[in-house]
Amino acid sequence: MSILDNAAHDSFRLLGLLRPPLRSFLLSVPAREVQSAHCPDSFRGSPIIEPESLVERLDLETIFPRNAPLHVDLGCGDGTFLCALAQRMPEKNFLGTERLLGRIRAAARKATTIGNMRLLRMEISYAVRYLLSPTSVETFYLLFPDPWPKRRHWQRRIVNEIFLGAISQALVRGGTLYIATDRVDYFEKIKEIAQANPDFAAVDFADIDLPHTKFERKFRAQDATIYRLELRKVSPVR
Repeated sequence: MSILDNAAHDSFRLLGLLRPPLRSFLLSVPAREVQSAHCPDSFRGSPIIEPESLVERLDLETIFPRNAPLHVDLGCGDGTFLCALAQRMPEKNFLGTERLLGRIRAAARKATTIGNMRLLRMEISYAVRYLLSPTSVETFYLLFPDPWPKRRHWQRRIVNEIFLGAISQALVRGGTLYIATDRVDYFEKIKEIAQANPDFAAVDFADIDLPHTKFERKFRAQDATIYRLELRKVSPVR
């Protein structure tokens, strides 16, 4: 673990001692959602998992009923895409991350009969960097992330050097990150960041047959161009 990660780990260790409103502020989650997520009667028997710690890695062996390659949908929304994918590939385990309570509840309702799917209500970059163990993920899906179209908001876009570094850490060797967006400026920036990271090689995404997300169906109906990128984790040349 690097000095930076040690410092971050020590800082986030304090989160467990904080009141929900402050903890929610630090994690960009509304306080009312933090409280409802820890209500003992909330989502009883549902696919939503509640981490025992905000600074310890998820124990996938206890979360899923069997050991299988893990696919993670980053920002799963109402679960339409993830449910379809989990049913299409029953031999894999699927985890959906989503910050918004209403969306995670909608996804949970869809996933009640899907045994290989779990949901985590958490901010995406935090989950990837601090909750997923190194080399634990076979595939990530980042489909139509918030583009923050105004230039003054571009620093809020999720894909940056630190985020890709965390993705690389969580991926197995040969693992994949699938990205799709309708914003060409965001797409070009993502490619620029990826090209500067020796852990990844760009692969043609055009022939990948994935279920359509709600956003993709919307953009297709508008005849909007969809830009896709597949990044595969490789061993960098030393």
